[in-house]
Amino acid sequence: MENQINKLLEIIKADYAAYQMMCNRNAGILPELSDIQKKMRKEFNESLHYVEGKKYIKILKQGSVWGFVVNVDDDKKFRKGDILKAASYNAPARNKPRGNVLDNDFLMVRWTGPAYLSGM
Repeated sequence: MENQINKLLEIIKADYAAYQMMCNRNAGILPELSDIQKKMRKEFNESLHYVEGKKYIKILKQGSVWGFVVNVDDDKKFRKGDILKAASYNAPARNKPRGNVLDNDFLMVRWTGPAYLSGM
């Protein structure tokens, strides 16, 4: 599962980079990053890491929780690898998965966290 979690981290980093470029385009700025933006990207990327717990892998960024990944086979509601939004610093929202790292399903992954569900 380590490879899949590392892939998730890389997708989060890529989404942050795309967000920075979109902001520059919308502001009419050339695609090059400013020194401040480069520093912000470096700090974001370096802060992104994970911690394995008994049931979940907690994804952290810049001192906050990005989300959780189910790390057990015997969860009553979710499959191993399911990506869950954070309900608090220590607990995931157990309403619905936002993808699965083992299935390479990262459609609802954003740099800010797993995407909100529409219509809820």
